Amino acid sequence: MSQTLAEKRVHMADLHSDHQLWLNTLRFCKDETIIFNKRMEEIARRNTGREVLAELEHFQNRYIRENEVIDELRHDIKQHENHLEKFAMEHPVASDHVLFTDHQDLRDRVQTFEKLYHELKGEFMRWLADRM
Repeated sequence: MSQTLAEKRVHMADLHSDHQLWLNTLRFCKDETIIFNKRMEEIARRNTGREVLAELEHFQNRYIRENEVIDELRHDIKQHENHLEKFAMEHPVASDHVLFTDHQDLRDRVQTFEKLYHELKGEFMRWLADRM
C-alpha cells in the first residue's frame, strides 16, 4: 500500500532543512521588497501623473500584502520548528530515529507564495521597463 502525501513520514533533520531553506527564501524576498519600495519612491518623485501614481499604489499595496504573507509564513515555520525543538529536548535519544508527518500543508503554502511572488516580481519588472 503506498503512502499518500498526507501520510508521508520524514526525519526531523529533513523538516529542519526545509525550514531553513524557506526562512532564507522569505528573508531574501522581504529584502527584495525593500529595494522595490525604494525604487517605487524614486519613480513617484519623478512622476506626478495620476496614472503612474495609481499604478505605483497598486504595486505598493501588493507588496504590503506580500510582506504580510511572508510574516505569516515565517511565524508558522518558526512555530513548527519550535514544536520539533521541544520534541528533541524531551526525547534527546529518539529524535534522530523518529519519523514525523511531513509538513505538506506548509510546503504547499510556501510554494504558492513563491509562485505568486515571482509572478508579481515579473509584472513589476515589466512595468518598470515600460516606465523607464
